[in-house]
Order: sequence, then C-alpha cells, then structure tokens
Amino acid sequence: MPQPSGGHSTSRREPAVPFEPVVDPADWRAEDLAASEDYLFHLTEGQVAELDDAVGTVERAGTPLLDLTRDDFPLPEFGPQLADIRNELIDGRGFVQLRGFPVARYSRLQAAIAFWGVSLHLGDRVLSQNAKGHLLGHVYDIGQTNKNPNQRGPYSSDAIPFHVDCSDIVGLMCLRTAVSGGESGIASSVAVHNAILARRPDLLRILAEPFYRDRRGEVPRGMEPWYRSAVFHYNEGCLSTTVEPHYMRTAERHSGVPPMTPEQHEALDFVGAVAQKLRLDIAFAPGDMQFLNNHVAMHTRSAFVDDPRPGHGRHLLRIWLGIRGCRPLPDPFFERHGRVGEVEWPGGIVGPDTVPNVPLDPA
Repeated sequence: MPQPSGGHSTSRREPAVPFEPVVDPADWRAEDLAASEDYLFHLTEGQVAELDDAVGTVERAGTPLLDLTRDDFPLPEFGPQLADIRNELIDGRGFVQLRGFPVARYSRLQAAIAFWGVSLHLGDRVLSQNAKGHLLGHVYDIGQTNKNPNQRGPYSSDAIPFHVDCSDIVGLMCLRTAVSGGESGIASSVAVHNAILARRPDLLRILAEPFYRDRRGEVPRGMEPWYRSAVFHYNEGCLSTTVEPHYMRTAERHSGVPPMTPEQHEALDFVGAVAQKLRLDIAFAPGDMQFLNNHVAMHTRSAFVDDPRPGHGRHLLRIWLGIRGCRPLPDPFFERHGRVGEVEWPGGIVGPDTVPNVPLDPA
C-alpha cells in the first residue's frame, strides 16, 4: 500500500528515545491524508465476489463464528492484499478503511461472517470486549451513558473523547449511520506525542508516569477494580500509547486511589486538545470496515442523534484483535491482566465468570 505523502510523514522508523521526537511511519498529519486518501482501500468487484464466496462457504458449513479460523475463510486473491494491510497496521500508518462492501444485501449473520473473516486475516486472535465475553461487539445506543462509571461509551449516544481500546487492533464495520452526528475522528499518537514534546515537555513527563484507571466494574478474578498505566510508554525502541480519559478520571472513586493532581488533569486535557487539533475526520458509509492499531492511533466519536424508528439506529459491529508480538509492549500492558510472565499476550476484558460468545444483536 502507498505511504502517505507530505513533509511530516515518513516511511522509516528510528528507535524511540524517551522525551525526544519519535520518527515513525505512524507519525502522519490529517491534511496529508485528507488530500491523498491513502488510508482508503476501495474493494473491487472481484474482492467483493471473493468475500461473497467465503461467506457462502461458512454459511453452508454451519461453522459458528467462535470456531472459525483463517483457513475457514479462504480469500485466494484478496488474502495477500489483506496481509499487506496487516503490515500497514503493524509497521506503517497504523490504520486503514475498507470501502465498497455492499452490506445492505446481506443478513446480519452474513455481514458478521464477512467482517469476522476479514478480521481473521488481519489479526491472530479475537478478544473479549467486556466481562460478558462478547467477541463481537455492537456500537449501538441501548440507553446507557459513559457518565455512569459502571457503563461504557459504545452503548450510548454520548460523545467519546480520544481514547484507545484494550487490544492491538480494533475493527469497526458500519451497518447503519445516524441521522446526525456520530462522526469518527482519528489522531496519530506519535504526532500527538511529538507535538506535546515541542510545546509542553513538562506535561509529557507527567504523561510518561502511571495514572490510575477505573475498570468500570469489569474486574478479573483476584485483581483490583483499578489498574495503573502511563499514557506514553517507551520500550525497546518503540513508543506505545494508551489513554482512556473517562476511566482515568473515575478511578478515584475506589478506596485507596488518590485523586488526580491538577498537573495530571492539565496533562490529560492537553492530550485531548492536541489530538483534536491533529485529528482526521472520517465519515462512515454503510459497509465500511475500519481497522486501527491502538498503540499508535487514538480515536474519538461525536455525539449522535438516531432515527427514532425501532431498528434504524446507528449501528457498528466491533472486533478486538490480538497480534502476538506486534511490538515489544512494556510490563504495564501485561499487568493490566495479571502477573508479568503469566500473561501470554495482553488484551481483552474478562471477569471471574466470563464465557466467550458472539452475540448478533446489541445486548
């Protein structure tokens, strides 16, 4: 896939040094990509036909999504191109949007099979997105609000600030758009880091120290209802970023967690402000599939207004993917899930009674 053009973008990576500018292909600017649209991958008729054949193969076999492997979803011509996209996600720009899948002519199950099958070509395993064990998530307003510290943003119509998810790759497939709002925004975490370094290096040092974070009621067995992690991590020559503003600000509700300092609040606000300035706005069209690398890209969503008719609301399918060894992640990524050395590869959310499942409807 072509690399983004422009003076700030680069196709080379240099070892990341703490508190110095990071040189990485994932350092891109919105104006460069908006002009080139290099991030858009338009499906051809042949690729859609391959997806259609693969969906039919899975349907006829009756194989549950939970049991599907990459081999069960053969894409003879499209598969190698998805391998290139996987490389772009890991070592390049860090996100891509596939466009042209005619989702309106597919049932919910068929659309889910197509999305799941493409995802299997990009990741190595599918991760649980909540303590209920949902491997297929639904971004859909079911009346929740992220202002409730035991609920999450995907199940509301609230705006969601710039954040990352608990996986190497997050994928979204648009089934329906909103009447208004719901715009998606992406910002390069590398570009945000470098901008903060240039403007407020004092805040960058705060952001490289651990913040307490709320598990929002989804607590693995034997662990605290909070965990700790910095926003910016330097590890083995790689910069990896993780930010969750709502969850960082509600952690202090738990016993033993100190309130955030004024300096921490200022630093976290500055991350959001810089990301807003550097954001690339991407409109979702029905059938679009968007994949991004959580370690190098932040994403956001504006509040939205739904069609009031039942079954006509904004609806995206979501998947979290793990890629074993995609980059050398530091210890706090593992410590979120257990003890270092006991966690094979970090990612996903589980509770004491989590059983993996694949719901086809929002729940």
